[in-house]
Amino acid sequence: MSLPQKEPLRVLFCIGVTQQFFDLPEDRIGAVWKGYGEMMSALAALPGLTILGTMDDDRTMVGASASWPWTVYIMADVADLDTVVAGCNLFRTVKIGDERLWKYGKVEARIGRALIIQGG
Repeated sequence: MSLPQKEPLRVLFCIGVTQQFFDLPEDRIGAVWKGYGEMMSALAALPGLTILGTMDDDRTMVGASASWPWTVYIMADVADLDTVVAGCNLFRTVKIGDERLWKYGKVEARIGRALIIQGG
């Protein structure tokens, strides 16, 4: 007898760009974008994590994100809390020169479940 399949966690990774990014000289911005790209590739490669969609709010939200509204949103189905933590931890481990990504961005994860629309 097999056990029932565990439903994945529905996770919204909310990412905000910090003021330190906007304070950078223009010639250092590219390295930070590369770090963001590395973080997003590593997030997508985490076992047990499936990215469902992304949204970048940079056209209608300008400047640093201290809290909501965030700059970038990534919605994913995630196998477990440890994988969510590993995704958030990428801001601590991705390096940009001698600095870490968390200097230029922050992340908060909202964890829930998929919304089932009844009667549709």
